Amino acid sequence: MKTPEILAPAGSFESLAAAIKAGADSVYFGVEQLNMRARSSHNFTVEEMKKIVTIAHKSGVKAYLTLNTILYEHDLILMRKILKVAKAAKVDAVIVQDVAAMQYAREIGLSIHASTQLSISNYESVKFYSAFVDTVVLAREVDIKMIRIICEKIKKENLCGPAGELVKIEVFVHGALCIAQSGRCQMSLLTSNTSAQRGACLQECRKRYKVFDEETGNEMMMQNAYIMSPKDLCALPFLEEFCSAGVSVFKIEGRGRQPEYVDTVTYVYKEAVKAINERTFTKKKVVEWTKMLRSVYNRDFCSGYYLGQLLPDLSGYSGNHATLEKVYAGEVTHYFPRPQVAEISVLANEIKRGDKITIIGKTTGVECGKVEKIVLDDKEIEASGKPAVVTIPFSARVRKHDKVYIVKEKNNACD
Repeated sequence: MKTPEILAPAGSFESLAAAIKAGADSVYFGVEQLNMRARSSHNFTVEEMKKIVTIAHKSGVKAYLTLNTILYEHDLILMRKILKVAKAAKVDAVIVQDVAAMQYAREIGLSIHASTQLSISNYESVKFYSAFVDTVVLAREVDIKMIRIICEKIKKENLCGPAGELVKIEVFVHGALCIAQSGRCQMSLLTSNTSAQRGACLQECRKRYKVFDEETGNEMMMQNAYIMSPKDLCALPFLEEFCSAGVSVFKIEGRGRQPEYVDTVTYVYKEAVKAINERTFTKKKVVEWTKMLRSVYNRDFCSGYYLGQLLPDLSGYSGNHATLEKVYAGEVTHYFPRPQVAEISVLANEIKRGDKITIIGKTTGVECGKVEKIVLDDKEIEASGKPAVVTIPFSARVRKHDKVYIVKEKNNACD
């Protein structure tokens, strides 16, 4: 069995560094406004594309450009500009849904991945797109049995993409689920003239609504107040089934989420795949890993459509269910490599001995540790106070201007 590729989201340079350090085999990112997270994540510029690819390739990580919105006539010039730069920057592949982008990418020799927005749900559709693409991101609604059949037919019929290799099947294994079919929703467009298919989703489905009977004025009673807001997908408990089915790429959703989310989720799925390969994947490990996944942003977890359910479980209440939260404390002003000590300017919240902290930076990514000692003016103290400049032992290399956060248990966390 070939080891599946772990594909992590990079919505910022901090998340890019976090994904690489956590063990991602590849990352995906968007530039300008022609991607499905144009509003919800840091938007890289065309000029930053070369830097992103260089950082990834330096660590042996593939870099995929996401250009998966629908395209209007006035977008075509920008689309061509972005893809030309992507080709020059040596981007490993471009993820698209619009045929215009697919056609142009093929013309200039860019490897193409078919976006989940294309709703590819059967082998014949995979076969059709194999003339253009090397990887197919299947529709969210396809269950494991269907995935297995598609993978088996690809192998049986030796179905190859333009690169001359068997077409790879990619599936989402973790992150946000959309109530609409393969994410094709018009709610934002109808309510605010901002299209989800243009990367401008306002998350209307995550809001709380009241339903009234127009004739009587009576409010309708609903079991769940968030009737369009699914829990997040977590495929960890049945990840072995994806491996045995022949899935090539495990994709993590989350370009709009924080670097610590990317760090934790990437690490967990990388460790899970290693355990599957080493035949040490156990329920006990799944429980431990799930606890880690619950510590970062989530809307609680469900299995999505993969196990044959018609509709994912609903989130129950709005917002973040994470068991941990980070509170801004200050920033790194210097790091002394030999004694492994960080100098920190404490600005917002004081740091105490025993605190768990997370330090996040564009090059650093995400580094975590426990405060064992605090020194101020050559004296060891219990708490920094604020404002203050203190030093603490910190084994990981951090950098000037990296942000320092105190990590605490969240009061409203779910069990």
